[in-house]
Amino acid sequence: MSHTYSSLLVHAVFSTKERRPFITPEMTARLTPYLGGIAREHGMRALAIGGVEDHAHMLLSLPPTLSVSKAMQLIKGGSSKWIHDTFPSQRRFAWQEGYGAFSIGIRNVGETTEYINDQEAHHQKRNFKDELVAFLRGHNIEFDERYLLG
Repeated sequence: MSHTYSSLLVHAVFSTKERRPFITPEMTARLTPYLGGIAREHGMRALAIGGVEDHAHMLLSLPPTLSVSKAMQLIKGGSSKWIHDTFPSQRRFAWQEGYGAFSIGIRNVGETTEYINDQEAHHQKRNFKDELVAFLRGHNIEFDERYLLG
């Protein structure tokens, strides 16, 4: 039995390249469980997965041996390859280079899960750029507007 214990919860947000609406409802139905499978395969737990046509959200529990950047590389790289293999008409699909990763406490799991699961309704009120800016400001992260396509 290991003597290392951790609670590393990350709300990850990542968009399609140039925020193009690549993610169709048909794709979403299959992509969501696939993203969860990538997480599981690499020792992560996907507590919530959601999104809309131009971006995805994941609430991940990371093992202490996996950095956030490696986790995102595995998830984005693996899902991009799978999308190309599974949906030949989506050969132009790509994830945008960066991502947002925001730590959350265990007490915020319910609220964050609800937020991720309610993306369709949420984005009828606020676009992705405004959502990302709110996350960045809420976490006191400095950012460059040039990287916030929109």
